[in-house]
Amino acid sequence: MEFSGENILLIGSILLFFSIMAGKTGYRFGVPALLLFLIVGMIFGNDGIALLKFSNPVQAQLIGMIALTVILFSGGMDTKFQDIKPVIWPGIVLSTLGVFLTALFTGLFIWFITGMDFTNVHLPFLTSLLLAATMSSTDSASVFAILRSQKMNLKYNLRPMLELESGSNDPMAYMMTIVLIQVIGSSGMGPGAIALSFLIQFTVGAAAGYLLGKLAIFMLNKLDIDNHSLYPILLLSFVFFTFAFTDRIYGNGYLAVYIAGIMVGNHKIPYRKDTATIMDGLSWLCQIIMFLSLGLLVNPSELWATAFVALLIGVFMIIIGRPLSVFLCLFPFKNINLKSKIFVSWVGLRGAVPIIFATYPVVANVEGANIIFNIVFFITIVSLVIQGTTIPFVARLLNLSTPLEKTGNDFGIELPEEIDSSLRDVTITEEMLEIADTLKDMNIPKGTLVMMVKREEEFLIPNGSLKLKIGDKLLLISEKKHMEENILN
Repeated sequence: MEFSGENILLIGSILLFFSIMAGKTGYRFGVPALLLFLIVGMIFGNDGIALLKFSNPVQAQLIGMIALTVILFSGGMDTKFQDIKPVIWPGIVLSTLGVFLTALFTGLFIWFITGMDFTNVHLPFLTSLLLAATMSSTDSASVFAILRSQKMNLKYNLRPMLELESGSNDPMAYMMTIVLIQVIGSSGMGPGAIALSFLIQFTVGAAAGYLLGKLAIFMLNKLDIDNHSLYPILLLSFVFFTFAFTDRIYGNGYLAVYIAGIMVGNHKIPYRKDTATIMDGLSWLCQIIMFLSLGLLVNPSELWATAFVALLIGVFMIIIGRPLSVFLCLFPFKNINLKSKIFVSWVGLRGAVPIIFATYPVVANVEGANIIFNIVFFITIVSLVIQGTTIPFVARLLNLSTPLEKTGNDFGIELPEEIDSSLRDVTITEEMLEIADTLKDMNIPKGTLVMMVKREEEFLIPNGSLKLKIGDKLLLISEKKHMEENILN
């Protein structure tokens, strides 16, 4: 079928269904969902059963731009100041200097390897750097989906540092890609012009993200909308405006939306939990659509022509390029131990972003652009297979993983953030019943109330004379100043 409006709803719904089913299976077995989404797209694409023919890199680039805008903003909303504060400088260094060094080392290797007689791919120096630049940033969504699926947490603030790096390193890779395309196209661009371009994009992007994030917070809190379902839509309009406006004033839109997301996520806004849930759902939808589009765009039969060179480059990035850049960047930070540096080096997972960036040379008609796209796509698959499936194992091997802390409660009830209280659940044990078997006889701390009792699948309204049983769950509400007191001593 052709990629037309008449087929979008039918074929799109089928693709979404198969993607979610594949993602569910992969989530259970620790396989990156991104890899499965790509495979679904490849199966249904031109070289597969050809259910949907899609071969337009301009449309793929537009889909990627919209999707990345939502994904980065949602990732920013989930980034908390208190978590990233201890690791903000290592994270920033990795997301800027680390990306540059990865691109430089990999570009030099590509130039060297493609100059050898035994390879069938030959790229000039600038094109080699361009290829390296497109895949110099890491992917956070797949990494932390794997960590969550394996119920893992990381020691030494590694998780927030990796989140900060992954969420903020796309702008650096994007700018290097655009600058190198301009250099190749114009047959010369001075170092001063390149440095000025980087400075403007970073400065304007960061300032616009901060100011527009503040504006979004102000408007969300001041506008009194009767239908609270419209608040996420209003926020989404700010997200797209932030990206487009920042890009129009020559700043980096991706950096701007990430910073705006951090601003919104760390300040009080109406209906935060509902808004965050909707934004998270939109983020997943955007990821699925983006990955499917990229899978549809590629022709798997063309990947084999560059498979050998792509495999060499991918292995170099995994075992030399990424580790070397990480160790150099983290060398000044003496509080980061060797095991942490090794793990950060291994979490250099390539994802959808490099593939999206690889469409820019294609759209700009750079010589060798199709080779760049196919190599980047192949390396992304290699990275997902080798690194994506082994991240939990490596974390355990290095003794860096701990059980994931429980969040929320078993009753599925949440309080608005405006209420200065917290909810938690407690399971009744035999030792508790030996002390008291009714609520009125239990030593419940001051400022704490039992809201509900769950007995198997039955919910009971509590009263003082209710006879409790082993396994009963109590939903308690406490004033935050009493949160740290022991419940039911």
